[in-house]
Amino acid sequence: MLGLIASLALLQATGASAPQAAPPPPPCSGEEFAAFDFWVGEWDVYPNGTDRKIADSRIEKLYGGCAVRENWMPLRGAGGGSLNNLDPESGRWHQTWIGSSPGRVEFEGGPVDGGMVLTGFWRNVNGPGQHALIRMTYTKQPDGSVRQHGEASTDQGVTWQTSFDFIYRSKREAP
Repeated sequence: MLGLIASLALLQATGASAPQAAPPPPPCSGEEFAAFDFWVGEWDVYPNGTDRKIADSRIEKLYGGCAVRENWMPLRGAGGGSLNNLDPESGRWHQTWIGSSPGRVEFEGGPVDGGMVLTGFWRNVNGPGQHALIRMTYTKQPDGSVRQHGEASTDQGVTWQTSFDFIYRSKREAP
């Protein structure tokens, strides 16, 4: 006991502090939480194969690295946005899309071959009573852009047709 008191007195007298443990890492800092980081940035969005810009998009990593948020700002029409996160219990990624029409769409999926694949059931996607499964595949391209390829299925995933195909080009690299 006297040794402990002497050690504390010596630390106090010399101005030294007792060694402290390093703080724990943030709760969403693991590699699995970085699977969608390739999409984070400020983007100009084009239909694949064209130079006709259709939207701006801001993708941010938020809330201590636990979420990825998109703010979709089309040049014509109303916008929307998504909030994406990893459920550590299931290991699955979730996206909630809210656009300019009532309701929301819930997507689920995960990393595939360095990209991200999310699928959800979108009610009235092509008009009243016209529902479809939507599968979105996000892939980083060799030039640093990101492709978002959307496919629709009206037969419970038996067949798929391209619904949209966008290229996100970094605003930092715009002419």
